Amino acid sequence: MLIFIVLSYFCLACSAFWLAFFPAGREFVLQTVQALGAQLGRKGQDWQRSGQHGVGNAGALLRRLAKRSSKLMRRHWPFVAGGIALVAIPSIIALIMSSPAMLPVYDGGERVVDAHIAELLKGEQLAPPVALPPLAFTTQEVELVRPMLVDASRNWSLLNADFSQRLLVVFRVMKEKYGYDMALLEGYRSPARQNLLASMGSQVTNAGAFQSYHQFGLAADCAFWRDGKLLISEKDPWAMRGYRLYGEVAESVGLTWGGRWTMMDFGHTELRMKGVIRK
Repeated sequence: MLIFIVLSYFCLACSAFWLAFFPAGREFVLQTVQALGAQLGRKGQDWQRSGQHGVGNAGALLRRLAKRSSKLMRRHWPFVAGGIALVAIPSIIALIMSSPAMLPVYDGGERVVDAHIAELLKGEQLAPPVALPPLAFTTQEVELVRPMLVDASRNWSLLNADFSQRLLVVFRVMKEKYGYDMALLEGYRSPARQNLLASMGSQVTNAGAFQSYHQFGLAADCAFWRDGKLLISEKDPWAMRGYRLYGEVAESVGLTWGGRWTMMDFGHTELRMKGVIRK
């Protein structure tokens, strides 16, 4: 699909370049359109009665069009080459510099590297932690970092079962191994809420409805619970250390961590599944 878009852009840009910088091209297109209109007007009835004759005339006209276009391009080949370069180079650079995180992709590989984590994944079904009080999501610090968080869904039952268990394993490891209490900020997100957040600007999210794994219960935003309050901002050294550990543990159970994206989202993890999000 991406290749088709690039090729379409290339063809349209070349046509626009030709019409903008070559008077002969504009004249040629105008004459061709006028000739086609006149011929169609005169021959409409004849084509209806004699289809083969009409097709022959159209074929001859297309051959003349191709011949004149080829002659014009050979005559002005330096300009044509320059136009192709101007159009192609930006597209090639964009493809080379694109990051896998810019588009939803499938990453089905398991990256379990810790025996304890592997046992947890194969063991009992973990239960979600006790829900935090609603007032925890309305403090000034939380509102500053994550506005509208109080209306977010933290219902674990709306998450994909596989993703939910992997995330609960991450929570347990973060507590038992590193001493961090994790908190779910937002799990499932409705399409309407996704569009609302997207309308707030790219600093919130670049994804519209159904362009995020949140809509499929396959993503979650998490932070830390310390001394009776949520700690979200990565400006706190303790929290920043926790986010990096959180990312390592999340990746070890096969989740994708937002901390590696161009627009870093340290508290975000998702379970990418093939065919869920269409490119």
